[in-house]
Amino acid sequence: MRNKVIVCLILVLSFLFCTGFTPEEFSIENLDEYEKEYIAEEVPACSYSSVKTYMPISTITSKSSRQYKFIEEHITVDETTGLTYDEEGFIGVALGSVFGPIGTRYYITLDTGIVLPVVKIDAKSDSHTIDGCYHANDKSVIEFVINRSLAEEFFGVGGNGLIRNGNLNNDERLKGRIEKVELVTDEKVPLPENQIEMIDPDNAVVVSITGIIK
Repeated sequence: MRNKVIVCLILVLSFLFCTGFTPEEFSIENLDEYEKEYIAEEVPACSYSSVKTYMPISTITSKSSRQYKFIEEHITVDETTGLTYDEEGFIGVALGSVFGPIGTRYYITLDTGIVLPVVKIDAKSDSHTIDGCYHANDKSVIEFVINRSLAEEFFGVGGNGLIRNGNLNNDERLKGRIEKVELVTDEKVPLPENQIEMIDPDNAVVVSITGIIK
């Protein structure tokens, strides 16, 4: 019986580790193999732009703003890339008003197969966007919120003095046009039935998607 439970735990943990990525394992490598951890609903894409700009997190300074409070409570700066992310590994970005309030999460699939799990942590002004969707000047939908000095070191600076010449689409790990946009819910993808059935109700070990409760 003990062996049966151990096998079950291994299967469940394998399922957890192959979906998404935890904050401790934050990485932008192999996003074309990213497995979605949450149930999501496809929504219309307001633009299919490939442009991906950035803004320094240091410019968000109003302590009374919703974005400042959200960042303070939920966001971490990745010390390697300079990108930002929340507790579930969703990358911090600025999005237009059509993408809803601060804290809204999306899976944005690119035509290269890359999946960007993003969370809206800053709002693009309607005066700077077309229909609350993309930036009027550069057509960008996605604007990464970064620690600039760390991102410069990781991604490199182009001849114009900007990270990746001002467009992170120039980095192969983030490259591609928007193909699909999915609104992420708060509900996680359920475990496969065969894994759930392997848990013995008479055993004292209970497995949850977020960890092991004894």
